[in-house]
Formats: sequence, structure tokens, C-alpha cells
Amino acid sequence: MKRFSFSLQLLLGLAAGIALGFAAKVWDVAWLAETLTRVGQIFVQLLKLAVPPLVFTAVLVSVANLRNVNGAARLASKTLLWFLVTAFVSVALAIGLGLLINPGQGVTLDTAAAKAVDTDGAGTWLDFVTGIVPTNIVTAFTEVKVLQIVFLGVVLGAAALAAGEKAEPFLNLARSVLELVQKALWWVIRLAPIGTAGLIGKAVSTYGWDLLAPLAKFSAGVYIGCLIVLLAVYPTVLAVWGKVNPVQFFRNAWPAIELAFVSRSSVGTLPLTQRVSIERNGVDRDYASFAVPFGATTKMDGCASVYPALAAIFVAQVFGVPLGFGDYLLIAFVSVVGSAATAGLTGATVMLTLTLSTLGLPLEGVGLLLAIDPILDMIRTATNVAGQLVVPVLVARSEGRLDEAVFNAPPQPLDTAAPAGRVPQPAAA
Repeated sequence: MKRFSFSLQLLLGLAAGIALGFAAKVWDVAWLAETLTRVGQIFVQLLKLAVPPLVFTAVLVSVANLRNVNGAARLASKTLLWFLVTAFVSVALAIGLGLLINPGQGVTLDTAAAKAVDTDGAGTWLDFVTGIVPTNIVTAFTEVKVLQIVFLGVVLGAAALAAGEKAEPFLNLARSVLELVQKALWWVIRLAPIGTAGLIGKAVSTYGWDLLAPLAKFSAGVYIGCLIVLLAVYPTVLAVWGKVNPVQFFRNAWPAIELAFVSRSSVGTLPLTQRVSIERNGVDRDYASFAVPFGATTKMDGCASVYPALAAIFVAQVFGVPLGFGDYLLIAFVSVVGSAATAGLTGATVMLTLTLSTLGLPLEGVGLLLAIDPILDMIRTATNVAGQLVVPVLVARSEGRLDEAVFNAPPQPLDTAAPAGRVPQPAAA
């Protein structure tokens, strides 16, 4: 397999998964469908296993590393500003698309049988805000409450900044743990071609047209909306404000976007996203060590902008609830401000619940969409990770922290570990 690039390995896994899933469904091969399901589940479990220590140490170290970055406050402000701007543009486009295609019109679903899902205290803004602060540190990690883990990482990182040299032993421990977790997770990522085959194969063998037919317009809307953000919004901001070649960007970023598509986890893709940002896009290492982990837990244009906007319009139309101009403004507000509610984990149920509860729409609408959520989550997460790569390029370019020679060089192979402490030099053309 070393003869094939990592991207090609992922594509081969994707093709094998589609073929095997199709065979399992057409010929009703139960053992093959079960095998594909198990392979996919094991791969996702391995990714999730690393989430708590990865998020905590990545956020803590990235905040503490700001002491090494000149103009750290300006960089952080610009990063956050671009997060908000691209989120607003994404949700505005999604609302416009929803009004154009009317995804819920003509849909006949048994709304009486729909049940509101257990949102674990994420149904209102008050629950969301109070849920950020953990009541038990151990529970935050054992129950993988990512938003609470992010909160702890930010607080301890800020405390380490304030403590100065006295905090160095603690920070060295955190850096060591982060290196160990990233190394172990990189081994898991190298298994992604096999995991891809299992995940895609399960989706093909499980979700047939009978299930998708009533929600076909909505599903198509989510994919179209995300593709507009991916192929129109991001290239525009890269070309106009970043003054870089969007085609070269996507060549560099493709492995991370592809892995995000099949794994459905922004946090699980984080080590690959960071390597792409530094080694292929040429973003300054010190800045990337802050921006990429920060983005992996808060920058969610697919899950927090496109999807909840279209889903809210869909639910309103299915349940016969009219939406006015003020409601659309609320959707935009929730999407821009509440992005952190998705917190980098698989799925966007919390974000959708927050949006529906803010608009006063039936929470039973969440249950109507859960059946096809894995299929939609693929394109949502790919959009998330692309956005997490776009913003560091924009900010680094504006601050003179982008190595254009690295960015414009032929994409570096990502199969082996990079030397620590430096950005690899571009290969000869």
C-alpha cells in the first residue's frame, strides 16, 4: 500500500465500501452487512477513544502557546472574526436555498408517531450555557462532554499563561500527552481506508431509497448547500481576501476533507487537519497550533449553519408552522453564536435542537431526521473541516505567517511523521 498515496488509499476504500455495501443490499448478504457495520463501528470507536485527552491537551496547549506568538490577541480576534463571517454567509445561503426549494412541502410523514429525542439538557439557551461548566470534572471526560472539556482546557491554558514559568512542568506534561495521543491517533488514521470501506459499506447496505424517498428533497438540499459553501464561498474568500489559489488549497486539503467525510468527526480528523495546515498549506506552526484545535471544536459551517437552517425550514413546513423574517434572523443568530454547541463530535442533534427550541418549533422534528443523519453528517463534517483549514490560511496570509513556497509546492506525502519543530521543505517540482 505504500506505493499508493494516502488520498488514493481512501478512494480505494470508498470504492470497495460502495461495492461491498451494494452487494450486501442487493443480494441480502447479512453476514457481509454485519461485517461492514462492525468494521465501521470499531474505526469510529478508536477515533472517539482519543477525543477527551486530545481535545483537552490540544486546547490547553494551544491557549498556552499564545505567549510565543507575536500579536496573539490580534491573531485570535481575526480568527474568530473569520469564523463568524463565514458562518453568517453559510447560514444566509442555506436560508435562501431553503426558501427556494421548500424541503418540507409535500412531505407526508407520520408526525404523530415522531418522538422528541433526549437532548441531555441541550434544549434551551439556558441549558446550553449552564452545560458548558462541568459539575464534575471526571464526568466531563467519561461521558465525553466535549464542550465542557473545551471549557476546562481554555481555563487551565489561560491560568498557565498567567502563572508563567511556574506552569512549565504542567505544560510540558500536557505537551507530552498531546504528542502521545496524536501519535496513537495517527496510527488509527492510517487505518482509515479500511474504516472507510466499513462506514460507506454500512451506509449503502442500510439506507435504501425507501427510507430516503420522503426526505430526498431535504437531503439534496443539505448536500447542495454544503457544496455551495465548499465550492463557491471558500474559493471566493481564498481568492479575493487570501490572494491564494483555491485549486491549490483543495489539492493540499483533500486528505483531511476526505477523512472528515467518511469519519464524520472533526476532532477525529484534527491531527491530519493540523498536519495539512502546517506541512501543505504553509501556515505558521505556532499560529496553527492555536487556530486548528480551536476551529476543530467551534468552526462548524456544515453542522451549525447549513444543516440547522434547512432543517428548521423543513420541520416548520412539515408541522405547518409559518416562519417570518424575524424567525430567519433567529436562525442566523443561533447558527453564528451557537456553533460551539456541536463541539466537533459526530452529529449535529444538539445544534438542531437548540435552533428548534429557539424558534418554538416541535422538537419531535429532530426524530424525523435521525434516520438519515449519518448520510447527511458526511458532507456536513467535510464542510466543517474545510472551513477549519480555510480560516488559518486567510489569517496567516494577512499577517505574513503563510509560507507561500510550501503552499504552492506539490502536496507533501502525509504517510510518515514529520520532523518535530520545523515545517518540511517543499519537494522539487
